[in-house]
Amino acid sequence: MTLLITGASGFIGSRLALYARREGLAVRATGVVNTAHEATRVRDLSTAGIQVILGQLQEPEFAARLLEGVDRVIHLAAAQHEANVPDSYFHGVNVIGTRTLLDASMNAGVQRFVYGSTIGVYGSAARGRLDEATPAQPDNIYGRTKLEAEGVVQSFATRLATTIVRISETYGPGDFRLLKLFKGIERRRFFVIGSGMNQRQVIHVDDLARGLLLASHHPQAPGQLFVFAGAEVMTTNEMVGLVAQALDTQPHGFKVPMWPFMTAAVMMEKTLKPLGIQPPLHRRRLDFFRKSFFFSTEKTHELLGFRATIPFSRGVREAAEWYRQQGLLLKGPRSAASVPRPEGARRDEVGRCSN
Repeated sequence: MTLLITGASGFIGSRLALYARREGLAVRATGVVNTAHEATRVRDLSTAGIQVILGQLQEPEFAARLLEGVDRVIHLAAAQHEANVPDSYFHGVNVIGTRTLLDASMNAGVQRFVYGSTIGVYGSAARGRLDEATPAQPDNIYGRTKLEAEGVVQSFATRLATTIVRISETYGPGDFRLLKLFKGIERRRFFVIGSGMNQRQVIHVDDLARGLLLASHHPQAPGQLFVFAGAEVMTTNEMVGLVAQALDTQPHGFKVPMWPFMTAAVMMEKTLKPLGIQPPLHRRRLDFFRKSFFFSTEKTHELLGFRATIPFSRGVREAAEWYRQQGLLLKGPRSAASVPRPEGARRDEVGRCSN
């Protein structure tokens, strides 16, 4: 069985590929390289013996070549954080790319197709706990195109065994998105915008990898939509406190109002985006402080037998240690004896999910 993972130059895709390789699967990976982080991830995959093929999924010939001999697909490639591109770019990558890959999967005789969507399709959880039946209300181009791509995947469901997974905020070793949070707290320069009472249900990347692999072969997965989220609901204030503990420091607790930053974000988007310049501040960046997402995960447990098991208190220490090992924090790596390990794990398994 050969598993294709798209978006493998990204955080989740690269960690999933390495996880699947450790599980003994034959893995083929694809992605694009636009940053130094993506180049490093591709090198790490190649070093691990994973075949990496770079290219654009919107190109039918490339997609067809990529899928030769592939049995299962986990599709994670997406346009997500870009704020200096037109909406058509998101549509091309997220919708057209997905349709092209599905067509190629049909022609190649792929047995399973798992689509990695996002909790961003909900907009927020202002009305309470979310689940798979909650109506989607995306409020930005990323969420809208991911929801449209879900519809494309569903249109293939009678011809191909497809599964959609809406992925919650993901963290862990290898993640650079939250690095600014860790750095700011360590240097005592981080402040909360707004009240900090918005809620989140983050999932460790190893838990997510385990769940995605399960969805790619479980007999109950085809034709289903799942939400994969962590086991704990916490406020932003609580999250900041746990990160501070992992860094052996204390958050200073300074808070500032939301409205000046939101005003500045709107102005920057209006003036810089038409010029093709990435705004240093935009509304989606402020979502960290203003949107709430919390979920019921009963469906994933009932149909797949899957629950996230890594508590944030442990996972955040693993992430902090990885940042230290990369030289990305002021404090150097801890001694091996002080690194927190899952019960029963060998010393060389630190940072891996042992489930």
